[in-house]
Amino acid sequence: MNGKELLVLRDLSVWYAQGRPVLERLSLDLGPNEAVGLLGLNGAGKTTLIKALAGLLPNCRLGSAAWAGRPFSFRDEDFKRSRYIVFAEDRSFQHFTFREYLAYAAASYGVPLPDVSMLVEGFHFERCTDVLLRELSTGNLKKVYLITAFALRPRLLLLDEPVNGLDFQSTEFLYQLMRGYKAHGTLLFSSHILESIGLTADRVLILERGRIGRTFSGGEIANIREVLADDENP
Repeated sequence: MNGKELLVLRDLSVWYAQGRPVLERLSLDLGPNEAVGLLGLNGAGKTTLIKALAGLLPNCRLGSAAWAGRPFSFRDEDFKRSRYIVFAEDRSFQHFTFREYLAYAAASYGVPLPDVSMLVEGFHFERCTDVLLRELSTGNLKKVYLITAFALRPRLLLLDEPVNGLDFQSTEFLYQLMRGYKAHGTLLFSSHILESIGLTADRVLILERGRIGRTFSGGEIANIREVLADDENP
């Protein structure tokens, strides 16, 4: 920990059943204002890592952690107000409309109600802003949380499989937002779609056997497909 990282985790272990860890002594460093992709096979632990960062998993052991240079836990209020998570699937707040949920989220994070007109237009969400969340399609429900995330502009934005359920136009708009997020904070996102990784990430972390096995950055990202294919066909 040299004080320059935004988030540092050391020796994170998470399990759902005793003796069967999903993540085992994982270490992670995220710098300020970077976009980091998390890649791994199904079941590798990508969603588990994001849920751990959200403070949702009770079976969690952490050697040490630092947020903006200071020790912290996932449940610390300062950290919780500095990060926002968009899960792959989320059925919470079903009796809210989008506008009601946005107002609730802004109040929870202690920020003024943001102007979301550009985001609503970009995601083609104009007709859904006053519809109850329980009545929205899977894709439009995903847009609710994505619009909120990019409107709040937290220091750490966590996205779990962000393009799932989105149409082509919304996916292209999302890629623009992800590429530009470095102007506001740090982005960590999981994906099984290499296009998402290649178009948006500065660094790519490969989750293998419960840990970050390899890291790709810069021009190396374009070669991930070949490297992983070689691993499967030695």
